[in-house]
Amino acid sequence: MKTSRRTFMITTAGVASSLALSRLAFADSPKLSDTDSTARALGYKSDATKVDKARYAKYAAGQICGNCTFYQGKPSDAFAACPMFGGKQVAGMGWCSVYSRKA
Repeated sequence: MKTSRRTFMITTAGVASSLALSRLAFADSPKLSDTDSTARALGYKSDATKVDKARYAKYAAGQICGNCTFYQGKPSDAFAACPMFGGKQVAGMGWCSVYSRKA
């Protein structure tokens, strides 16, 4: 199969615009509230220091969404999408019972 420079450029532009649009979609997704039904079920708190340590014994100081495997942003981002909450944005300084430390 012979590809031309023109085909390569069109394909590259299509892929790049798709990636840019998907990134914008995540940026526009709603922020998760502590009172959301899924958030309450998973023990989500937008401020990890307010986690009920008696109820969630798994919680340890230093565990925040920003350093969780599921956090889809940079660790320094204030908010980023999380697949545990349907792509809604969670606080980087938050925590939930699904927390899993990045390797």
